[in-house]
Amino acid sequence: QVQLVESGGGLVQPGESLSVSCAASGSLFSVLNMAWYRQTPGNQRNLVALISGDGRTNYADFVKDRFTISRDNAKNTVYLQIASLKPEDTAVYYCNADILTTTGLANYWGQGTQVTVSS
Repeated sequence: QVQLVESGGGLVQPGESLSVSCAASGSLFSVLNMAWYRQTPGNQRNLVALISGDGRTNYADFVKDRFTISRDNAKNTVYLQIASLKPEDTAVYYCNADILTTTGLANYWGQGTQVTVSS
């Protein structure tokens, strides 16, 4: 019923910028925290950035300079802008959100969107 759908991933060259988005849909009352994670094969799924319902943000130390998380509450959408992409940014980027529905508060994951940085 409730879905998180990521979009915007793709193949980009080093130094380029990219924005990915994640939209929450379905029967929901509100979307609280939203976050982006990324994962590469053999590695943990790591938090990249988080944004609260009122716009407060937290970033992983190593990505703060190039990554910007934002949200559009009217669209229940979270965005991640990545500047100056590096090959090591290559990963599947996952959206995560705390969503309040009729059954209560639950955490949801999107299906992930692949970001590949390569020449």
